Amino acid sequence: MTQSEVRGTGLNRITPVQFVIGFGVVSALADVVYEGARSLIGPYLVSLGASAAVVGIVTGAGEASALVLRLFTGRLADRTGRPWPQTALGYVLTAVCVPLLAVSGNLVAAALLYNGERVGKAVRTPARDSMLAHASASLGRGYAFGLHEALDQVGAMTGPLLLAAVLALGGSDHLAFAILAVPGALALLTLARLRKAAPDPALWEPVAEVPERKRLRLGRGLPRRFWHYAVFSATTMLGFSTWGVLTVHLTQRHLVPAAVVPVLYAVAMAAAALAAIVFGRVYDRVGLRGLIALPPLAVLVPVLSFSDQRAALVTGAVVWGAGMGVHDSTLRAAVAELVPSHRRGAGYGTFSAVYGLAWLGGATIIGALYEHSAATATRYIACVQAVALVLLVPLVRRQERRASAHIS
Repeated sequence: MTQSEVRGTGLNRITPVQFVIGFGVVSALADVVYEGARSLIGPYLVSLGASAAVVGIVTGAGEASALVLRLFTGRLADRTGRPWPQTALGYVLTAVCVPLLAVSGNLVAAALLYNGERVGKAVRTPARDSMLAHASASLGRGYAFGLHEALDQVGAMTGPLLLAAVLALGGSDHLAFAILAVPGALALLTLARLRKAAPDPALWEPVAEVPERKRLRLGRGLPRRFWHYAVFSATTMLGFSTWGVLTVHLTQRHLVPAAVVPVLYAVAMAAAALAAIVFGRVYDRVGLRGLIALPPLAVLVPVLSFSDQRAALVTGAVVWGAGMGVHDSTLRAAVAELVPSHRRGAGYGTFSAVYGLAWLGGATIIGALYEHSAATATRYIACVQAVALVLLVPLVRRQERRASAHIS
């Protein structure tokens, strides 16, 4: 046993799988908060006077904030080598901003608070994912990230159902947002206990000597294949709608009661949890080839979700959720394999920035095209996903050639 292993045994009092499960619980509680808000934000913004295009911009900007800012927060995590304070700050922002939506009285305030929560996600996620990557070294990347995402989705289902219950019992949107302060506080308490049980997750993954961290290097020092993968991932997001835009279709055409919208989101999160586990296992077995299903899933979303038939709307929510499950688990897992371990914060930050800018652009375009016609938005999504599939094929072939060379 090396000196690091001895030191790690004394510092970390739980196993890697317990750590992944613990962070899954933290993420689940945080998801009750922000996925609850996410399920209702579209109709809420509409009630404050937003159009479909404005909802697309606000929710797209939120996703971009959660992703693009990781370009800097990821490198900060690499430079400081102290992921816990950064992770905690991100969860605090989520726990505070969402309940404050209860006292927001206009569109600008609601948009700022929603995006403030998304900034919190940007702050915490690279540092958290770097710790999960350390814990996943002995568990399998796809399995560890898939397990974390599946637990995360338990909260993603619970939050929308909680809000649906509040609305069904006659409560207001403001009361629903206020109640989310409780799971936010529980998330912070659970995080503090996990930090005490595993203060240094890096000790689970032996690493070689790495260069001294002197400065933040934006976009430098990352392999070419990482950039190819980032372009593919960004292209998929140019043709993937936010939930907010989909709910505009539901509410403006009065296809379902307002209280049912969060229920549909909970159904989507259940599909995301299942997809995260299934595709995580598929990734561990076949690598990037498992992502070939992602573009077709994205094309099915508008075909189903822009329908006027309730059965199609429910199926569309399931397909959208399955797509999100793959995006939030398998796409993240692949990044850990494409960049050196000492550059993972930078890798996750850069990947998320490219991905987030694409989602902002895609959400804005899809929202604007939907105002013209649902058919136009659907055709746009189909064309973009065809390009994504073309970009994925060389990545798959290159990975298979590398695997064959390694075996021989």
